[in-house]
Amino acid sequence: MGAKYTRGCTGWLIVLVVAALVVAAVVFAVVKKHRHRDVLPVPGPPGSLDQKYADALGVALQFFQVQKCMLAGKLVDNKITWRGDSALDDGNQAGLDLSKGMYDAGDHMKFGFPMAYTATVLSWSILEYGDQMSTAKQLDPALDALKWITDYLINAHPSDNVLFVQVGDPDIDHKCWERAETMAENRPLTQINKTAPGSDVAAETAAAMAAASLVFKSTDSRYSDLLLQHAKKLFTFANNYRGIYSDSIPKVQNFYNSTGYGDELLWAASWLYHATGDQSYLDYVTVKNGNSFADWGRPTWFSWDDKRAGTQVLLSRVHFFGSRQLSSGEMKDLQSYRETAEAVICGLLPDSPTATSSRTEGGLVWIDEWDALQHPVAASFLAVVYSDYMLTSSTPKIQCSGKTFTPSDLRSFATSQVDYILGDNPMKLSYLVGYGNSYPQQVHHRGASIPADATTGCNGFQWLSSTEPNPNVAQGALVGGPFKNDSYIDLRNNSMQSEPSTYNSAALVGLLSGLVTTSSVSTSFR
Repeated sequence: MGAKYTRGCTGWLIVLVVAALVVAAVVFAVVKKHRHRDVLPVPGPPGSLDQKYADALGVALQFFQVQKCMLAGKLVDNKITWRGDSALDDGNQAGLDLSKGMYDAGDHMKFGFPMAYTATVLSWSILEYGDQMSTAKQLDPALDALKWITDYLINAHPSDNVLFVQVGDPDIDHKCWERAETMAENRPLTQINKTAPGSDVAAETAAAMAAASLVFKSTDSRYSDLLLQHAKKLFTFANNYRGIYSDSIPKVQNFYNSTGYGDELLWAASWLYHATGDQSYLDYVTVKNGNSFADWGRPTWFSWDDKRAGTQVLLSRVHFFGSRQLSSGEMKDLQSYRETAEAVICGLLPDSPTATSSRTEGGLVWIDEWDALQHPVAASFLAVVYSDYMLTSSTPKIQCSGKTFTPSDLRSFATSQVDYILGDNPMKLSYLVGYGNSYPQQVHHRGASIPADATTGCNGFQWLSSTEPNPNVAQGALVGGPFKNDSYIDLRNNSMQSEPSTYNSAALVGLLSGLVTTSSVSTSFR
């Protein structure tokens, strides 16, 4: 099994790819998709909504509004009434406007590595399921959240070989418990550059910008071109000045430690190939670096730190739909990506001979006690995407050690995981805050835990230790999740279970968007 940390976890699975046919209608002409049981896709508009998933999607997207730093008049229909402007001076000491972006979790740090991953996954979700989001009237909130991050990432890249990857000091930040709107502590900037490289975070940021350039291509070509220019320069920087960013910035190791950069280089080059069609990026991930970085045949978990499975699925898309004029070497390597993607999927399906046995009695894939929902959500997103690729390409089945599975089997797995999250579990608890009648009341989140009119300074720790429900609802927060025995302890101080994150929310948005209705898949993002 592959080993990579995900805020203290190890990995084993997940990937993504994109598939096949039709025209992109709807405001942001993103990608059309179809899947439903084993019926082959028929090009056309999205089908009827599954109201449960539509409602959950609307709730989940609100967490990005909760995590925004600057709100200043930007929200037309702000349902998060207890939030206001914060960190408006971020970046000033370097002459930059870093006031946008999002806090990563329950604190007030802007960590560039998970934030860029959030943007990449959110872009992928829109590209695959934008028409379905539109049908559920949730495309605009998704686009708003994405652009809030990409605006920040553009400003964080002021020159070719400099990228600001952190705003705030995590040691200072974690010694305080206060509302973001009133914090007054020093917020230093941290950068990577030629002498302090960070190939992982630079490449992830390149992936985010390349993917987002595709999202905005049909509606704002100038912005799309700007994103793509930054993506290309960041990839060159990441590739030419190699190093792990958490080696260059030791303080971040306790928060978002990176365990390598090869996966991010492949991930970024894969997105750049989809965004540009430039053959050199495909060569990079196949004949030039596939053997070095791809870990073919070894399924891993998809996360903010490990992009191997995501890359394998994304490049399977090329094997499914765009491989007619490729060299034999490229075809061979793309086949290896696809075979590994299917190994990832086989590890998820409960009836597969190679299924992971690490599940709760309630049926949830469970890998680590810290942020337990990260893996099943990302895994389910990949499973839905891959099932749609199969349907669009008329691929009726995959083989898992001699046993066959259909697209509907993949979709059933994903449905089982999201239904567990939404309340079909032994606790009868929705882990999505604001959805359903019973959800966590003591989310580990500074802003949610402190009354909006309270004056605390840095030392509002009485609100951290309070046993009362949060005075403010962190709408859309996906908490860390249950223990292996399906139990959940609703205490604010229990951060391993009760802290939400934007990167998990991005994967959940993709998952729910893939399940909310049916549609057809485009063979190309461009």
